[in-house]
Amino acid sequence: MDHISSTPFGRPLSLAMVAARVKAERCPPETIAEKWKVLDNLREAKEALGVSDRALSVLNALLTFHQDTTLTLGQGLIVFPSNRALQLRANGMAPATLRRNLAALVQAGLVIRRDSPNGKRYARKGEGGQVEQAFGLDLSPLVARAAEFEKLAGEARAAAKARYLLREEISLLRRDISQTMLMGLEEGLSGPWRFLSDRFKALGGMPTRNADVLLLERVAKDLRALWQDVDKCLTDHLKMENMSTNESHTERHHQNSNTDPSNDSESGYRIDEEGTVTPDPEAPKQHARAFPLSLVIKACPDIAMYTRGGEGISTWRELSEAAAIVRPILGISPSGWAEACKVMGHDNAAITLAAILQRAEAIRSPGAYLRNLTGRAKAGQFSLGPVLMALLRAATVQERKHA
Repeated sequence: MDHISSTPFGRPLSLAMVAARVKAERCPPETIAEKWKVLDNLREAKEALGVSDRALSVLNALLTFHQDTTLTLGQGLIVFPSNRALQLRANGMAPATLRRNLAALVQAGLVIRRDSPNGKRYARKGEGGQVEQAFGLDLSPLVARAAEFEKLAGEARAAAKARYLLREEISLLRRDISQTMLMGLEEGLSGPWRFLSDRFKALGGMPTRNADVLLLERVAKDLRALWQDVDKCLTDHLKMENMSTNESHTERHHQNSNTDPSNDSESGYRIDEEGTVTPDPEAPKQHARAFPLSLVIKACPDIAMYTRGGEGISTWRELSEAAAIVRPILGISPSGWAEACKVMGHDNAAITLAAILQRAEAIRSPGAYLRNLTGRAKAGQFSLGPVLMALLRAATVQERKHA
């Protein structure tokens, strides 16, 4: 028989069926494809192709009736199992469900019906037992469209990755925004925190798992804009606080310029070979403190455990004495400590040491870390503001967890 069937028995012909047949016929006859790789690509591209998991289960069963792992055009790609055999390979799928999913595979252009005159699936064999003519389901579209399926699978993976990264970014933005605003409200920081909180609430909750990329991109864009405003509000508050602190320090300096140079709040310091701090009445200048002592102790409470009397820290001198105790415990050399005090000023160096102590578990080498910060401070690239605010945020989170 020279003629090969191209229309279904007892069913209407559709343009999708014709297109699948034409594409298979126009494909070079030497084209091959790995059948399980094709099936994997179809699983990833199923939404783009409009096929269901159940339909792919039936296709998986059909592929098991082809003995080779590769599919080659023109070489026995028609499989002819009975519906009963297909049901068993498809884990006992109901007959009606099987017929419906076979029709879906045909309509999607994944297989072609090569029906016999009476619609039965069978093969006619020659004298040597070779199949001469087969009627059943033709798998050739899987070979002809293998490159298309691979491309669609790649696009599906890229879209899934984009969704994952956007959901990850949205989650991080929501956490940073909510915690920063909560800190601003609880600490009574200056700024439009209520307005920002209302904007955050208006954006709604976390998008659902099945949200598409366009929705996620829109939500991420809104959250990025809100985070910029929240971060700017926090930065502006820090600038105002620094200016206020510097002005207060300058005023005290003028008022006390003729007092005893060993006064705790305004004196210079001298560091001996062991790294012990003592007042230096000959020091001409003391670096300005950028933060009030109460803020430092709140951000770095662990330093208070190293006071000589064990009664906490209430003066800058007590902070200096605690730093002198902590320095050797952290393994910071006297020379490294002296350089930090020279570059930052003793009080700011003590604040830095308190911050290092607070994060000691996360810092492998406190001595090297302090030298690095000293070098950055010398180059004008280090500021204590972000460090203290990060520690304050962490302290706020811990307080809420134990509340």
